[in-house]
Amino acid sequence: MATKRQTVVKKNKKGASWKFTLDCTHPVEDGILDSANFETFLREKMKVNGKTGNLRNVVQIARQKNKISVTSEKQFSKRYLKYLAKKYLKKNNLRDWLRVVASDKESYELRYFQINQDEESETEE
Repeated sequence: MATKRQTVVKKNKKGASWKFTLDCTHPVEDGILDSANFETFLREKMKVNGKTGNLRNVVQIARQKNKISVTSEKQFSKRYLKYLAKKYLKKNNLRDWLRVVASDKESYELRYFQINQDEESETEE
């Protein structure tokens, strides 16, 4: 009889993780945005498995000065992070001055709208 071989499969303990950052440097330095308040908003409003406030150990939110990083063990959408950032800006009436722009593949940046001075001077004439 042939002997059976047992195959041992090693599982990666860390697994796949998603990490995204939100750079709030310019608005925080100008004093129109509070990064601590923004971090608590994300903690309260972020949904995991269809429930708000259900972050547990699946999603970690950390703040380093003016940058907020979101790390997830489960699949996490970058678009959802943009949605929450826009929702926060709208809630604090900052949506007219700030926009959320992807600076690279894994990060967003809050930037001011570029307002052309030429258009304003033409309308005054």
